[in-house]
Amino acid sequence: MSPQLTIGQVAERTGVATSALRYWEALGLISSGRTTGNQRRYDRPTIRRVSFIRAAQRVGLSLEEIRDALATLPGSRTPTAHDWARLSSAWRARLDEQIRRIELLRDRLDGCIGCGCLSLETCALNNPGDELASVGPGPHRLDP
Repeated sequence: MSPQLTIGQVAERTGVATSALRYWEALGLISSGRTTGNQRRYDRPTIRRVSFIRAAQRVGLSLEEIRDALATLPGSRTPTAHDWARLSSAWRARLDEQIRRIELLRDRLDGCIGCGCLSLETCALNNPGDELASVGPGPHRLDP
């Protein structure tokens, strides 16, 4: 068994603040053991798990989505490459939709996005009389 890591060592290796590690532990994303002095100790695979959480956050996944996905990993052993591939493939449709929305935003950002705030000069053409106000708040032309 490899030596366990302190919270500071995990933070240093992953670039994640110790406060975030404690928060993620409270949410059940990571876990630690305790010393007799009640100090946290992490197994080395926690580094991979924390790195995965950071990568998932960077592509816009919520902590709830990440927690649900991590819950599908085996608790009795270190996840394999196959485990990680299965987990990430489950997000493919979600990420494809996010990419579609980002591309739509990029392509329409210089025009009307449905609220008029970015296109006051052409609002009378794209949203005359603020017709989209009846749909509710927000940029409606970016929603599917």
